[in-house]
Amino acid sequence: MTATSIAIEVEHLVKRFGSFAAVEDVSFDVPAGQVAAVLGPNGAGKTTTIEVLEGFLAPSSGIVRVLGADPRQGGRAGRARKARVGLVLQTTSLDLQLTVAEAITLYAGLFPRPMAPAEVIEMIDLVGDAQTRIGALSGGQRRRVDLGLGIIGRPEILFLDEPTTGLDPEARRELWAVIQSLVAGGTTVLLTTHYIEEAQRLADRVIVLDEGRVVADATPDQLRARGGTPVIRYHLPPGVGAGDLPAVLAGHVDPVRNELLLPSPDLTADLDALVGWARRYRADLTGLEVTPPSLEDAYLSLTSEAPCLS
Repeated sequence: MTATSIAIEVEHLVKRFGSFAAVEDVSFDVPAGQVAAVLGPNGAGKTTTIEVLEGFLAPSSGIVRVLGADPRQGGRAGRARKARVGLVLQTTSLDLQLTVAEAITLYAGLFPRPMAPAEVIEMIDLVGDAQTRIGALSGGQRRRVDLGLGIIGRPEILFLDEPTTGLDPEARRELWAVIQSLVAGGTTVLLTTHYIEEAQRLADRVIVLDEGRVVADATPDQLRARGGTPVIRYHLPPGVGAGDLPAVLAGHVDPVRNELLLPSPDLTADLDALVGWARRYRADLTGLEVTPPSLEDAYLSLTSEAPCLS
């Protein structure tokens, strides 16, 4: 697969359960080597979309291709393709009596050219627990085992469905580091997540679903630029308070921090007012910042519900 080829293709995907359309006319593609994050409120169609791509569900209509083929393809060709795809599902049913090393070694035997189990155990940072039974692991450690099982076969594509839900911040960042190392080696990743920070950290592209439809498909920076309002931040000099500012600015001063925090839909006019005041007052504007809208702001402007934020 070349760096410019398409690893995942979705064309006008519809998935209905009875009369309910969980996914309605969704289209996107993911080039090889890219990380795409699918965001959306609960019920937006994230998991349904990824389960169609994983081959667990058949589309009601539309076309999906993974590595150039229908993910539900059977026969020798289908088995060969599935060996090139790694899955980390929301929930798994691991044998709690197996040790970490036994589980990783068992799964390694399912693939034609697996990674060395010891290498995977090191990647998921469970060397010290390699002989520990899975049932005795913490939730975060079990999630690392899930990831290890997903990557043991050297997947060209890795599907991650809510990979860090329920993990503490430290464990979440440890999994991010593993995912980033896989991507550096050329793995294509499609992940669903509720965590805005996760998408910001990992994704080249963010696909936002709401009520079963794509409402945005852009890079994180492009998405931030499309939603929300930039903010002017300025710590007032010692001895200067809100009452010393023009009326258009005075109402936006945090009295505790003595900091101007001004959401600015008209950045030119508001900066002009601040600079004009600074000239008259001979105030030093060192430290003045204009921060773009956050990815969270953009997300909330696009969707009908708020996400669970990290």
